[in-house]
Amino acid sequence: MKPASGGVHNLRAPSIIQIKERISLKERHTFGLPATARFFCEIENESSLLALLKSPTFRDNEHVFLGEGSNSLFMRDYPGIVVCLRNKGVRILSENDEAVCLRVSAGENWHEFVQYTLTHGYFGLENLSLIPGSVGAAPVQNIGAYGVEVNDFITHVEAIDVESAEVRTFKNKECGFSYRDSCFKSSLKNRYVITAVFFRLLKQPHLVLGYAGLREGLDSRGINNPTALDVSALVCEVRRTKLPDPKETGNAGSFFKHPTITESHYLKLKEIFPDIKSFELDHGRYKIPAGWLIERCGFKGRSIGPVGIYKKQALVLVNNGVASGVDVERAIVKITEKVKSKFDIILSVEPVLI
Repeated sequence: MKPASGGVHNLRAPSIIQIKERISLKERHTFGLPATARFFCEIENESSLLALLKSPTFRDNEHVFLGEGSNSLFMRDYPGIVVCLRNKGVRILSENDEAVCLRVSAGENWHEFVQYTLTHGYFGLENLSLIPGSVGAAPVQNIGAYGVEVNDFITHVEAIDVESAEVRTFKNKECGFSYRDSCFKSSLKNRYVITAVFFRLLKQPHLVLGYAGLREGLDSRGINNPTALDVSALVCEVRRTKLPDPKETGNAGSFFKHPTITESHYLKLKEIFPDIKSFELDHGRYKIPAGWLIERCGFKGRSIGPVGIYKKQALVLVNNGVASGVDVERAIVKITEKVKSKFDIILSVEPVLI
């Protein structure tokens, strides 16, 4: 017999947890697609998480862990249990004149944490200001922006094995970090749930200003000797200008990864498209901005059904209010096929499609 819609199970082992049923996920991921979770649970501490992992409802169903839903799209109803981590806390582990080491709970808001570090004189994350999501999601996606990736400042990741309920600490090199990827997103997907992230941040700023737009933005504002707070403020301003507020327009930020191509491929494209945007990498490879590719295919500002390509940034797909998972899939296919046909480049989706 199925429990009534909206029913709640209380479990004590050793903490009280509530497993709700038939919960809408539309307001729990920023793209806002209509979807319902068969089971849903919010977790506020590690003991409650351990209790949940031992519960029959969790063990008998597929599961997905969710932070603030800024990098996940629920394309359809989810038949298992969706678990949201809400654990909080920032703790100083060690500190000297050069650096500070912090343990940060996974449920902390990412941007609020970045602002906390700057307020306390801890530097390195300023270029990652205003990225939506939680601290626990940051290593999964290996978030990055304006020439900085979060893995440069992560020393360890604390996670719980959902099968054995054992706590494991992953060193940086064990996390499989690469461009917008990690082992938690690939080989160990859904095997571990991240409960805390450990950071080593600097006491003296080493600003990264080489990315297009940052130095020019500072110069245009007459800031000749910028501080980390100046960089953070500029990053926030640029992001607000280029990206829609998910509270007003459903979106998941950058929707496609920037592809990398060989030098020979790049030179062929350069002959055809002299204005091609690129970033030269090591080993004769080039990164091509996905937004430029999509814009050159004529999609910027257009809509594919109820899914729009943002008028200010072609890298961002938006929900025009009534989009479904099927509509998103249709838009992905149309964009990727056109880019492949025009540039012989295959785009990869950045957010997790569930």
